[in-house]
Amino acid sequence: MDNNEIYVSLDVGTTEVKVMIGEMSAGMLNIIGVGKAPSTGIKKGTVVDIDATVASIRQAVEEAERMVGVSINQVVVGITGNHIELQPCHGIVAVSNPNKEIGHEDIDRVMDAAQVVSIPRDREVVDIVPNQFIVDGYDEINDPTGMIGVRLEMEGMLVTGSKTVLHNLLRCVEKADLAISDIYLQPLAAGEVSVSKDERALGVALVDIGGSQTTISTFKDGSLESLKVVPVGGSHVTNDISVGLRVTQAEAERVKMEHGHAYIDDTSDEVLATVHPMGGHEPEEYSQQDLAHIIEPRMEEIFEIIAEELAGIGDIPGGVVLTGGTVMMPGTLELAREILGRNIRMAIPDYIGVREPRYTNGVGLIEFAHLHVRMDDMDEMVVAAQDEEEQPAYRKTRKSEKQREEREEKDSPGVKKRVRSFFKVFFE
Repeated sequence: MDNNEIYVSLDVGTTEVKVMIGEMSAGMLNIIGVGKAPSTGIKKGTVVDIDATVASIRQAVEEAERMVGVSINQVVVGITGNHIELQPCHGIVAVSNPNKEIGHEDIDRVMDAAQVVSIPRDREVVDIVPNQFIVDGYDEINDPTGMIGVRLEMEGMLVTGSKTVLHNLLRCVEKADLAISDIYLQPLAAGEVSVSKDERALGVALVDIGGSQTTISTFKDGSLESLKVVPVGGSHVTNDISVGLRVTQAEAERVKMEHGHAYIDDTSDEVLATVHPMGGHEPEEYSQQDLAHIIEPRMEEIFEIIAEELAGIGDIPGGVVLTGGTVMMPGTLELAREILGRNIRMAIPDYIGVREPRYTNGVGLIEFAHLHVRMDDMDEMVVAAQDEEEQPAYRKTRKSEKQREEREEKDSPGVKKRVRSFFKVFFE
């Protein structure tokens, strides 16, 4: 098995750590391995126990390795959470080439110019997401390479994150003996498998209901427009069951996953669930309807919060796409349609073995990594034809160490270089 054809994603969530292995075969991407482990060192999307998080990552990695029979040594890491912020950015430069043909160096410079903004000292630029390039006033250009012009502009989104949160997460990955091949904004990656091109152009909201937080991402005109994280999720449902039935968190999670239902009207009082209370008491039986009376109010609260956030965003013609582990619960889609009153569907990855909403982020990271490597391959062909060594800064790729070192020698630091330098300081 050629390691160059393997992609490994790492999704560190509040309730679960997931590792996914993808392989390119005959031009097709296949998911060949999945590993998961309880996430015991994360709360509210933030690392609170490094050793526990490292142990969870290693457990998930080992499970994925056993499934496929390969050794995992590098991963693509997804980042999200309430510490991530988006802010519009704009860069403008004069085309440097005497013949006025826009080259990779011009794109580098306009990307760097867009980053000349003031950010707090406790935050770091994680990424810059171009929405469009503008050449001499002509906008909606995706890639200006090779075009003729005098002035080059870029409009996009600057992604920043908390230095502390990023450092702790990536320190855990390093302590788990894994190299980081790339870092991606998780909502962007999830959008690759959850949202169609037409939906992104029209305007759509991607709602990822995780363990302790819900991420609401909106796309419009083909680009990420906004990102909001609210501190509610499936773990709140688990806690309600634990309190209501007087059971442990683990038992409440089991009951939720095996017998939970989010929509009372569709439940039955004849479907029973056996529950083991705390203190060694005799098992008790509760109907599916009993459980729904505990679950639906909390899920209703979650969707009402989502509705408030969406109301502040404005019109979303493409509707709402739900994903995340919590939406697997029966009745969730029906309740969402009742409360949100929009065109709503559920995103499920179209790969054997991972056709569940909880795997959307992991699959998205793999597809995102493959997409950018493929773009890089095309760039290399263009670069070779032009006898140039430099590649576009706006392509995030898995480069060889030699290529990375060559980029480090440049005088004008790109965003990825700045991020690598930032993490290098912490890791040394």
